[in-house]
Amino acid sequence: MCGIVAYTGKCQAVGILIEGLRKLEYRGYDSAGVCLQDGGKLTTIRAKGRLSELEAALHGRPKLGTTGIAHTRWATHGAPSEKNAHPHMSMNGEFAVVHNGIIENYALIKAGLQAEGVVFQSETDTEVIAHLVAKLYKDSLAQAVADTLAHLEGAFGIVVISAREPGVLIGARRGSPLVLGVGESECILASDASAIVEHTQKVVYLDENDMVEINGGEYRITNQARAEVRREIQNIGFSADQVAKGSFEHFMLKEIFEQPEAVINSLRGRLLLDSGTANLQGLNLVQQELRGIKRIIIIACGTSFYAGKVGEYLIEELAGIPVEVEYASEFRYRNPILEEKTIVFAVSQSGETADTLAALREAKRKGATVLGICNAVGSSIARETDGGVYLHAGPEIGVASTKAFTCQVTVLTLIALLLGRMRRVSADEGLRICKALQAIPGQIREILAQNDQIREIAKQYVDNRNFLYLGRGFNYPVALEGALKLKEISYVHAEGYPAAEMKHGPIALIDADMPTVVVCPTDALFDKVISNMQEVKARGGRILAVTDSENGHLDGIADHVIRVPKTLAPLTPLLHVVPLQLLAYHIAVLRGCDVDMPRNLAKSVTVE
Repeated sequence: MCGIVAYTGKCQAVGILIEGLRKLEYRGYDSAGVCLQDGGKLTTIRAKGRLSELEAALHGRPKLGTTGIAHTRWATHGAPSEKNAHPHMSMNGEFAVVHNGIIENYALIKAGLQAEGVVFQSETDTEVIAHLVAKLYKDSLAQAVADTLAHLEGAFGIVVISAREPGVLIGARRGSPLVLGVGESECILASDASAIVEHTQKVVYLDENDMVEINGGEYRITNQARAEVRREIQNIGFSADQVAKGSFEHFMLKEIFEQPEAVINSLRGRLLLDSGTANLQGLNLVQQELRGIKRIIIIACGTSFYAGKVGEYLIEELAGIPVEVEYASEFRYRNPILEEKTIVFAVSQSGETADTLAALREAKRKGATVLGICNAVGSSIARETDGGVYLHAGPEIGVASTKAFTCQVTVLTLIALLLGRMRRVSADEGLRICKALQAIPGQIREILAQNDQIREIAKQYVDNRNFLYLGRGFNYPVALEGALKLKEISYVHAEGYPAAEMKHGPIALIDADMPTVVVCPTDALFDKVISNMQEVKARGGRILAVTDSENGHLDGIADHVIRVPKTLAPLTPLLHVVPLQLLAYHIAVLRGCDVDMPRNLAKSVTVE
């Protein structure tokens, strides 16, 4: 969840490290620090709070060293503080470590080290790594780190430096991502490629249990058995400009406005108009296997879970295949029934979500074919699944996912179309869906053109502390996602419900101070949703409706109406979610919230 940057090469490291951390701020953090190696000594500077506090602490201090490590911490063990910030040092001051993840057996290791006289300076689990490396060091930092890893249980991405070995970095990963950037006579290690892209497009994504030894511009990768392994050098695939805000006030707003192009990229080369179907070669399944699927399970967390719920409606509607959507965090600890011809889809923007990774590994252990739907090329989910589909949404920096959601729904629509054409969708119907999908980006642009109008509507609701979001059918998950967005970035309590379920409890909460946001396209359930809205109105509740209706059905019922273009019923989530994203964004901004870095949240949740 935190950010790691490490550098060794020909340049002074501190500027590269700080700029790298700045690129990782979106991941969420509460403290930051750097450790520079200058000759035979290590200099560590740390600070609680934002990166600006670390820069202030660095001001006027010696900042020499062409090798260094840096970190932004999101507190797990120990409160946010300077002493708990990374990097952590060994007692002799000769070794320093930065770490993402959780060391599950740290208490046992700590007790053993304390019995040997080691004095701990922090409350973190990470500090045990530095002390273990110091204890096990003989004449090789790489060997000392390898020996240390053998004692650790849990998930981690770590980088270690030593005053004894100038120019050397040792990195290792188990359950937490680590990327190696390869430049001219220099190397950068980071937890995310966005911290590397300004320096090089060449990266190596470390596999599970890989350890990398770096000395200047040279590197060597070994596996758990300390045998050398080869890993492919890949291109990052995006530019530094794509991880900059440009003219937008926040990354979230930029990414909301990037959705038309993101959906185009998700569709590019995948629609076959002549046969009314989709081309998804990354699934790595032959036609006969696709036709033989009897059941689908979708595993995901957060926003990806809600995209999966839309996928459930889509696949069952178009293909007639039973679908279950499971929270990955629950699936991993159950004893799931995975029958023959069951396909599991793991959905994650980052491709590194710890719970989703653990769930897919459990599914694979039980013999299921597991396919990935993710955005990050080279991510763990992309590498560990049997095949899958990339979103091609481009880098998403804002913690609250927007364009990744619409692209996940787009890809799930393509999967539903492909499976449907093999079963119950005619060529004519398939062509109609293809053409409707092609129109979606332009229709999203029409909605974005209402941004100012939605901002004005948001002003009417900025003081409310509780919201109810309602939807039915394909748009019930949209109501869930809309409520999540408001919770995430404005800290306002909001709940999503199937509209008809409101009268089974939540209706007791309805009053003038609890607005109801209703997603109501003119589909087969439109009249039913109108009845649900009447129930809210009869109890004095205010209603904001998102609809494609152009007639007067909502006059006298809804207090505010946001209208979106019409599309086919299965595609309505792609349009109706956009006003809810903008509504949440504007309410959060009006409330003075930090939209891109909401409190207590991280972009990539790589710990349990």
